[in-house]
Amino acid sequence: MIAGLPLLAWPVRPVLSILIYHRVLPVPDPLRAGEPDATRFDQQMRYLARHFSVLPLREAFRRLRAGTLPRRACCITFDDGYADNLTVALPILEKYGLPATVFIASGYLDGGRMFNDAAIDALGAASGDALDLEEIGLGRHALGTQEKRRAAIGAVLEELKYRPPDRRETDVARLVELCGCGELPRDIMLTSPQVGELSRRGVEIGGHTVSHAILTTLCDAEARAEIRSGKERLEELTDKPVKVFAYPNGRPQRDYATRHVAMMGELGFELAVSTSPGVANSISDGFQLPRFTPWDLTMPKWGARMLLNAWSGKAMAIC
Repeated sequence: MIAGLPLLAWPVRPVLSILIYHRVLPVPDPLRAGEPDATRFDQQMRYLARHFSVLPLREAFRRLRAGTLPRRACCITFDDGYADNLTVALPILEKYGLPATVFIASGYLDGGRMFNDAAIDALGAASGDALDLEEIGLGRHALGTQEKRRAAIGAVLEELKYRPPDRRETDVARLVELCGCGELPRDIMLTSPQVGELSRRGVEIGGHTVSHAILTTLCDAEARAEIRSGKERLEELTDKPVKVFAYPNGRPQRDYATRHVAMMGELGFELAVSTSPGVANSISDGFQLPRFTPWDLTMPKWGARMLLNAWSGKAMAIC
């Protein structure tokens, strides 16, 4: 199948696809199978450069509203603030002349480690065929095969992400101890100078709270402080206003609510993105834009998945 063939049936109506990434790994990691490595990311970016009009996020939304969006318009976004966004992804983006937005949880800069990476690395390094985490409310898990280890990681992360940030950090520290894996890497997140470099090289920097807290687990004052403090820190590092935001975890009603959508305009943001699949159209809520990334490994199937999302996606006015 010709790689671009599925896109011949792209909708005529103006729709905007916003892709979501987190990491781009130098080499494949079996415990992070959902994260592309440099080779696969290069293939995807080459495909986008050939078959899509890739635009900066705010420009794309303005053109969507104005009715001047080109066909097969697309934006590229990254969540959390991983160092490989600069060291691995950006050279590939620059190779194809593609703009991108990186949403950064500011509290993990300069040697921080997100809870999910700590859990993945700890469980990946744990010895034995089973692990008892009941003392921190995370159950018992079989680890005897790579498949079982991945299942354990998925179950642990789903539970941890909804705990309050302070408890989550304490529980993750204990999880690391129980896994007996020793010191974990401290260089996977961006440093403050790297944030500035991303910005200088044309990447838009967006807010993602301080601690990647799920907003619905916080009171309104805490949620507002997380959003505002993260924004202010990134503005200090880039000397530019931060105008875009990504809701942590990003599922409407479960991870953020109507009150958090209202905070966006109050705190000076122009738009915000969720993790609801679909495409944005001219009546989409600018503070709840959907995002999606195909998971297929071959480019014809990857393009077909993009097409299916474009046809099934609805305007997201969710909360």
